[in-house]
Amino acid sequence: MQKAAIYHRPESEFAYLYTETELRIRIRTALDDIATITVGYGDPYDWQDGTWQKEADLSMHKTLATDVHQYWEASLTAPHARLNYGFILTDTAGYQVFFGDQGFEELTVDESDTDAGLMGANNYFKMPFFQEIDRFKAPDWVKQTIWYQIFPERFANGDTSNDNPGTLPWNPDDNPDRDHFYGGDLRGIIDHLDHLVDLGVNGLYLTPIFEAPTVHKYDTVDYLEIDPHFGTKADFKELVEAAHQRGMRVMLDAVFNHIGDQSPQWQDVLANGADSKYADWFHVHEFPARYTATDEFEYAVDANYDTFAFTPHMPKLNTANPEVQAHLLHIATYWVEEFDIDAWRLDVANEVDHHFWKRFHTELKKLKPDFYILGEIWTSAQAWLQGDEYSAVMNYAFTGSIVDYFAKQSISLEKMVSNLNSQLMLNRDQTNQVMYNLLDSHDAPRILTVAKDNKDLVRQMLTFMFLQQGTPDIYYGTEYAMTGEQDPDNRKPMEWRPEKQDHAMYAFMQQLIALRKTYQPTLSEGNLVWELDTDQQIVSFTREINATKLIATFNTGNAPYTLPNTPGTLVSSQLLTDNTLAPFGFAVYAQSL
Repeated sequence: MQKAAIYHRPESEFAYLYTETELRIRIRTALDDIATITVGYGDPYDWQDGTWQKEADLSMHKTLATDVHQYWEASLTAPHARLNYGFILTDTAGYQVFFGDQGFEELTVDESDTDAGLMGANNYFKMPFFQEIDRFKAPDWVKQTIWYQIFPERFANGDTSNDNPGTLPWNPDDNPDRDHFYGGDLRGIIDHLDHLVDLGVNGLYLTPIFEAPTVHKYDTVDYLEIDPHFGTKADFKELVEAAHQRGMRVMLDAVFNHIGDQSPQWQDVLANGADSKYADWFHVHEFPARYTATDEFEYAVDANYDTFAFTPHMPKLNTANPEVQAHLLHIATYWVEEFDIDAWRLDVANEVDHHFWKRFHTELKKLKPDFYILGEIWTSAQAWLQGDEYSAVMNYAFTGSIVDYFAKQSISLEKMVSNLNSQLMLNRDQTNQVMYNLLDSHDAPRILTVAKDNKDLVRQMLTFMFLQQGTPDIYYGTEYAMTGEQDPDNRKPMEWRPEKQDHAMYAFMQQLIALRKTYQPTLSEGNLVWELDTDQQIVSFTREINATKLIATFNTGNAPYTLPNTPGTLVSSQLLTDNTLAPFGFAVYAQSL
């Protein structure tokens, strides 16, 4: 038995309340090492004649596995909302141990003998009380949402009267520079809401719309004003109301890590140095604040103040300062109270202190208990996903493995599945159900370009992603097969010319979104079981809950693959002929159990 691989941590993703009354338990072991695990449990105050009474033993079931670890799960309830619990592990050779809060104990007596030392209450893990206030509560509506990300300056120009000087003609064939303006605005989004309804999406994510000099608006001047080239507050209010009338939620982008160097606060620091009333709003190491200008606008290594990356035009905010906290919390609540937005996406979220995010969470949840808080974190994010900061993060760490395997072919099939499982096991189930899954964005090359213009591959990847836990995202223009390299090429003007649009891709996206909505409970909450054929590069999995089961098979190899059987009703497919999948093909079946 590889004891060093055995791991459990109480009050974490290994032991958490899923509902008010259900405690979900996980334990990790070495792969192919343990034959069975039972969890023994009982009320911590159930003593008779000086001996603690274990209530029952429950067999745990194997769940997901990585390349080195196996995970096991069980679900417990308690009549008095409190539990002791511990694990009895039997390895493949029949050797048994008890594993509890004080570590391992040899099983030298019959496990039903509650008077034995290993069964004493002191060596049991505890859930002291089922504290509902501490339970991670994911907004239920997010599980039912298909997001559509819009980069406002490049989506649609609905009002030419507010264009920037030098605005270029709308041309999706351009390869834009970072400082090219095309006139996209809020009116353009309003004008195309029915397009999004027709597509089937029901969540809008807008990158920053606040006053800022750049195309991308991540260098905010005033968080309380709409950028005048995007429109007015009246326009935004109309947009939110029109979206809500169509069943769409609206998520704005908040940049609370840094601010633009044209903001009045930073300008005051430049003018008054250490005497500025905003001097402690930033991390200035020596006054006056300065840097050496170079030909590269966004890069300066010698700035004597902290910035986002090495961008001297984005000085980092001191979010430990109570005045900064108050200012940012006012901004965060203002757009909820005045305009009824449903979510914030938080830029560079892991570079802001946890103390601030906990206050942020508290204030937003007071206004809207089902408010969605999404952090931009590209790696594992457990520290922010304990239920008192974010609802979820942009799931680059998860979906990046999909891109690496399907499109870049930089990892093996086994490694992709191991990576996906590893990420899922980092979080509580309700967290995974609302993670923000995406294949591309304004910060990543368009997926069709990454796939070297192979549309069959893109459809295969999108389907694979839509069948995973989490809430899926579509980057604007994907429905029309837009291309683009890394920023700024991935931010081309939206393709609105009917003769240039890929209508077959649009129809496919409609069908994929409809599939997701039809089987949303199964895809959000259903169990996941993988089956791999590494010789032929076939990846299959099932998603099952209650009376519904989905079976999906993807041919990622170079040869046709004949399905062993027809497991149910075919609900989606590509390149499937007479039960045979061509390369880049997939088949999704549904069963009623």
